[in-house]
Amino acid sequence: MPSPEIFTTGGGVAYVRTPEERFGVAGDYPYEPRYVDVDGLRVGYVMAEPDELDGQTATVLLLHGEPTWGYLYRKMIPPLVAGGYRVVVPDLIGFGRSDKPVERSAYTYKGHVAWMREFLAATAAERGAGPLHLFGQDWGGLIGLRVAAENPDLVDRLILANTGLPEGQSPGAGFEFWLQFSQDVEFLDCGRLVDNATATELSDAAQDAYRAPFPEERYMAGARHFPMLVPISADDPAVPANRAAWKVLERWTKPVLTLWAPDDPVLGGGQAAFTERIPGAAGQPHAEFRPASHFIQEDQGPALAEAIVAWLG
Repeated sequence: MPSPEIFTTGGGVAYVRTPEERFGVAGDYPYEPRYVDVDGLRVGYVMAEPDELDGQTATVLLLHGEPTWGYLYRKMIPPLVAGGYRVVVPDLIGFGRSDKPVERSAYTYKGHVAWMREFLAATAAERGAGPLHLFGQDWGGLIGLRVAAENPDLVDRLILANTGLPEGQSPGAGFEFWLQFSQDVEFLDCGRLVDNATATELSDAAQDAYRAPFPEERYMAGARHFPMLVPISADDPAVPANRAAWKVLERWTKPVLTLWAPDDPVLGGGQAAFTERIPGAAGQPHAEFRPASHFIQEDQGPALAEAIVAWLG
């Protein structure tokens, strides 16, 4: 395919932008994309709302991880909206419809936390004054938990699924295999990757939707680099901030719910870290889901959404 046009932010960050026609394959994700500027980069997101709204309508923020995009939540949005909630689903910078810096050095854990906080500030007027409930899975949890801990007045409730908040330790052999594979494989086929990390088989169309954001390698700096950003060594620059976040979370009394796939080979055993360490998780109706693997939203999306609506209600 032709070489992509390279854009540059005012701060000198070079980036590419996935052509919109690539997303035509995501026909089962029918939401009109919206965009806001964050640090000179365009962030794509969708917002779905119930028919009846007022200034106190609660928002459920759904944060995806690696190497997915907002399409991951297509099965959860309708039941959440039917339950009376506004739903906001951003694409992380480097993924989905959001702009994609071409240099790996542009991607840092700290930077992604700052970008998400800026995104929330830029969309605050749209969301209204109602409470914000944050759902995070995979990197959506790593980023979302830092945003919540560093801005505790911003988030009302936390919902966590197959994620973590490492403080310099590896999640285990499953993650270490993925880390090595992500750096060694010649072509990072995101459609096949997501299919391999689900308990149910994805359709060809769904796999193509996960491939859509990445026409070729120059769009994939973020997808390639994200596994390297997980703070699994004591000298990782993100460790002090994650430890500080845990200190906040260990005093967090607002409600926290975990919805987990215990058969996930990467993070299947990670639920206890949250249920045992966060006071707000005590006595909550935590749930496990089978069949389900790492991308639990693909395997159990409607059931997750129903559990969230019941809990919030």
